[in-house]
Amino acid sequence: MYNFLISGAIALVAIVVIILAAGTSSWWWAILVGLILFGGSFLLISRVVMKKVLALMESASRDIQAQRVEKAIRDLKEGLRYSRWQIYVEGQINAQIGIIYYLKRDFSGAFPYLEKAFNKNWVAMAMLAITYMKRNKRDKMKETFEKAVQWSPKESLLWSVYAYCWTECEDLGQAREVLERGLKKIPGDDKLTANLEALKEGKKMKMKNYGEMWLQFHLERQSVVMKQQAAAMGMKRRFIRK
Repeated sequence: MYNFLISGAIALVAIVVIILAAGTSSWWWAILVGLILFGGSFLLISRVVMKKVLALMESASRDIQAQRVEKAIRDLKEGLRYSRWQIYVEGQINAQIGIIYYLKRDFSGAFPYLEKAFNKNWVAMAMLAITYMKRNKRDKMKETFEKAVQWSPKESLLWSVYAYCWTECEDLGQAREVLERGLKKIPGDDKLTANLEALKEGKKMKMKNYGEMWLQFHLERQSVVMKQQAAAMGMKRRFIRK
């Protein structure tokens, strides 16, 4: 990682210069100065790199909104060069690329990027877990969801998607257990509570309560999605007329 190497080189040069100028007896404060320079250099370079990465992310977001999806993907892929400078950048960019491919329903294209996604991006991790489920790799699905809830324990939709996937695997016991764990992390969450009650009564989970955020995972049947979108458009037209 360039950031670490450059910061280390600056610190090392400072230590050597101080010892040569002031003698070996000054080694203790030479090291102190070196550590301060290392930390300052590392922080400064990190901020510069992350500023460029955030600008890239914002540009990609604008491109997607303007339906320039391929341009957004191309720019993000070019942005992977920043991974040589800063830790976690590669995972963050891969997560964004994977999400874009997944939203396009290009699941095979999304998979290699989602595999390398940043664990703290719970949306990307949930999409990866769903992909494992669809490939009949339940162990990998569970492992991926566990990583996601470890880093993002306060995301209600994440817990519900996790549980929903277990219902797709016809394991209602695991689904209920996941929702119970979710309620321990988010006590009193209405959506988690409603889904847990639904499963206890032998009913289906109520995922549409999460709105568009739920639909992005493409677990709902297309016919249901089209009906929901048509209903939303109808409500919008009535609102405009009023």
